[in-house]
Amino acid sequence: MKKQSQHAEERRDDGAEPEVLPAEPAGDEVAQTQQLIGERDEALANWKRAQADYQNLRRRLQGDIDAAVQRSKQSLLQELLLVVDYLEMALAAPLATEEAKNLAAGVEMTRTALLRALEREGVKPLAETGAFDPAFHEAVESIPADDGPPGRILATLRRGYTAGGHVLRPAQVRVAAAPARTEDEDETDAR
Repeated sequence: MKKQSQHAEERRDDGAEPEVLPAEPAGDEVAQTQQLIGERDEALANWKRAQADYQNLRRRLQGDIDAAVQRSKQSLLQELLLVVDYLEMALAAPLATEEAKNLAAGVEMTRTALLRALEREGVKPLAETGAFDPAFHEAVESIPADDGPPGRILATLRRGYTAGGHVLRPAQVRVAAAPARTEDEDETDAR
């Protein structure tokens, strides 16, 4: 009783509740607490896995969407490249009259505008010189050449383009081949 009266006096003096220490938990309560902590940790781990799976799914879906958009644009871009080819053929025609020169100026402006629009969409022309690469070039003709190594591009017949790192249209090129061997060289090698 004396303790209760001391607590009551303390309460009256400062107006605050006295600090009451919790009783020691029983064995069942400790086991139950540990079980709840384990369940909490498992739920947290499951939530983190679900978050990671969701982020992976979002990235994969975005990649699939981007690839589908690129595939759908590819046929349109190829059609537009055909239009560029026609405009370049029109510009290659001889200009005899003043009207033809004016028409050629309009065709050149149209071609330039179309190439700029294609460039904004990521379409880039392939190099027209260098070594032949079957991933980027289509050999239309091979010509024996004595003045350099075989396999180099001699001329581009139709320009090739890439879009988004992929070949949109391979370049059609003439390629240097090894020089043709004469009968005298064949006989010399046979000896």
